[in-house]
Amino acid sequence: MNNSILRNIGLAILRILPSLMMLTHGYPKFQKLISGNFEFGDPLGIGAAPSLFLAVIGEFVAPILIIIGFKTRLVAIPAAITMIVAAFIVHGEDPFATKEKALLYLVFFVVIILLGPGKYSIDKK
Repeated sequence: MNNSILRNIGLAILRILPSLMMLTHGYPKFQKLISGNFEFGDPLGIGAAPSLFLAVIGEFVAPILIIIGFKTRLVAIPAAITMIVAAFIVHGEDPFATKEKALLYLVFFVVIILLGPGKYSIDKK
């Protein structure tokens, strides 16, 4: 296999697998939102309902779009911002081990912003 094919397979894996894992965090929040239960933390001081809505965008909607590779770089931005809030505000006072998962997701989303989706995406069709 040539380097270009391996690079594009790597970008697809980097895009799809972390986003699938992120959905396990976002789907319960999405269910909460559509059921009308707006009890949620308010880490930015904008209210529980707007905070929940933004978390759903960053942890559910954006990862779905990243998985299919649609507007990938753009939608990775709210996912990355959500992880910044999770790591540095929600878990700001917690030990590193607690914020580590949010930081790992942040790294994945920043790399996606920098490198794009690769050939195997809607963006490249």
